[in-house]
Amino acid sequence: MKVTGFPIVIIKQFERGIVERFGKYSHFVEPGIHFQTPFVNCTRIRDVREHTMDITPQAVITKDNVEIHVDGLIWVRPGNDVDEIKRTFYNIDNWKTATIELAKTNLRQEFGGLTLDQSLIARESISTNLQNTLNRLTKEWGLKVFKVEIKVIDPPDEIKAAMHKEKAAEQERRVMKLLATGKYEAAEQEKYATIQIAEGKREAEIKVAEGQARAIQLINEAAEKSFHGNAKEFKALEMVETALKDNCKIILTEKGITPQLIIGDLPLSVKPQ
Repeated sequence: MKVTGFPIVIIKQFERGIVERFGKYSHFVEPGIHFQTPFVNCTRIRDVREHTMDITPQAVITKDNVEIHVDGLIWVRPGNDVDEIKRTFYNIDNWKTATIELAKTNLRQEFGGLTLDQSLIARESISTNLQNTLNRLTKEWGLKVFKVEIKVIDPPDEIKAAMHKEKAAEQERRVMKLLATGKYEAAEQEKYATIQIAEGKREAEIKVAEGQARAIQLINEAAEKSFHGNAKEFKALEMVETALKDNCKIILTEKGITPQLIIGDLPLSVKPQ
């Protein structure tokens, strides 16, 4: 607030003023140049821009009896119409100090109705409630509170240490869960791959067996055409052994050559055609 008794008064764009004559309200003045009678008139000027005011750290007790320290910021300005400007001069002696003290009191009340856990996550709602309360209470002073922000909510050191341990344990549990999930998925993939390899190997062995069976069939047909008697049997035996080597057993019966293919542990009998 500025007070001037000079004959010429300049009111800036962001200011409003009132003129008092012999200490009594006379009239309202807006931005511009004004003239007054010295010693008779006095002009009081108010800055109507938004003012940023700091709520210094306060010790407050939560609903569950934990002492925490909080601070914040308030954005407030005097009104710019006649009635509001008059109230800023005549209804309160120091509107900035009064607003800060009012904010401190209501800040303690807001946190006093919440537990520590609720306080840590209710920053936005506390700011909104405090703004509405201050707006209602400072209206009589010609003020408007535009915004309130809670900057810091600081619990005691031992509680912060416990919260840190809890957070670390929770992160460790998440990591272990992710590792377990990864191992399970890897095991499932390995299991699937093993099955696929076994099935592929089995199919390959069957195809080999089918090819060898066809070779035996062709050998027997050739032996039937080219050889007679024992010569036919021995030639077939020789050709079969050459074709199959260690993958078969040859059984000589009175009906001729009966080869058995060995695929793993499973014998596969092939009858000559």
